[in-house]
Amino acid sequence: MDFTPSPRSQDFLSRARSFIEESIAPIEESYFTELLSKNHGADWTKWEVSPLIEDLKAKARSAGLWNLFLPDKKLGAGLSTLDYAPIAEATGHSLLAPEIFNCNAPDTGNMEVLWHCGTEEQKEAWLKPLLAGEIRSAFCMTEPDAASSDATNIAAAITEDGDHLVLNGRKWWATGIGHPRCRILIFMGVSNPEADRHHRHAMVLVPIETPGVTVKRMLTAFGEYDEPYGHGEVWFENVRVPKANLLLGPGRGFEIAQMRLGPGRIHHCMRAIGAAERALELMIRRGITRTAFGKPLINLGGNRELIADLRMAIDQARLLTLHAAWKIDDAGALGAMNEISAIKVVAPNVLQRVVDEAIQMHGGAGVCHDFPLTALFSMARSLRIADGPDAVHRGVIARLELGKYKSLIDAQHGKG
Repeated sequence: MDFTPSPRSQDFLSRARSFIEESIAPIEESYFTELLSKNHGADWTKWEVSPLIEDLKAKARSAGLWNLFLPDKKLGAGLSTLDYAPIAEATGHSLLAPEIFNCNAPDTGNMEVLWHCGTEEQKEAWLKPLLAGEIRSAFCMTEPDAASSDATNIAAAITEDGDHLVLNGRKWWATGIGHPRCRILIFMGVSNPEADRHHRHAMVLVPIETPGVTVKRMLTAFGEYDEPYGHGEVWFENVRVPKANLLLGPGRGFEIAQMRLGPGRIHHCMRAIGAAERALELMIRRGITRTAFGKPLINLGGNRELIADLRMAIDQARLLTLHAAWKIDDAGALGAMNEISAIKVVAPNVLQRVVDEAIQMHGGAGVCHDFPLTALFSMARSLRIADGPDAVHRGVIARLELGKYKSLIDAQHGKG
């Protein structure tokens, strides 16, 4: 196997890094300072998009740094999963870069769903403006009344009524639903209650202005509202949409969910590795430039050995993630289940570890907004839940590993 990026990937990577360094990094501090000064908090109706972000998005699009995640040469960069991986890592160095390049979740996953599963009419109505960055979207799957780590537990209802579908259910952690330009939701619910557990669900496109859709509140993650994106609790009460809004067909929701989450987990993990690199850099710079007890911090308390351990952990996580990306390209998401689950555990945990040590090196400065470390820590800890918690992915890995010993296990059970 060869993880060397193709010449096209290397070109995009070089240009993306330059754009981040020259156009995004210089404005990040002022952008977030201004955002914090507005302090809109829970009142998401006052959230707004900064003209600065819109200007950078236009600049990135003009530079050809747009929709880099999509493996379609006409609509995106046409890169393989492996070729996009280092670019995703580069965007992880910045809290703003993914949106500037129109490569941020949940829109990437939703665009991939429409690209793979949408009808021509659905693509024209929703994929086209999403790819243009004109609108945003949200994914409504997780429910407050169910252990949503098991997607088959999703209990929201999808029933037929003539030419329409009627949706009922409560959803939460719908990321991006607070954004002023959020226009379309993907709703997952039970469409075939009598079917087996993996064919009971469907996914439906729901315009956010549809009667019966109510955004009840924005949820905080570690005390932050993540303005202007937000993570919302949304109620669907007798929401009626045309049957033409169904994706693929009844009973295919679980299939779509698995397809959506495969490449998306690569994106998350590579961004996490990029964020870990940034945290390590901040840690080292702090350790070199600050002194205590007559010595640079870097020379105190085993910090050199710690930095060596973090360097190795990041590099190991990167190699594991690149291997998973290569496996997806080679065997598809279903053929890379073990590798995808492995990186989903490893990468966020490595990021959390690096950021935690960087915070320690910064002291009090590490837990305030003077540095991006609290945001990176929140990202790391949240990723250990998003797209499947650690325990679920460990369970997948253990099941696949033990499957290699099926004959021995069967023999042992037979003896018992």
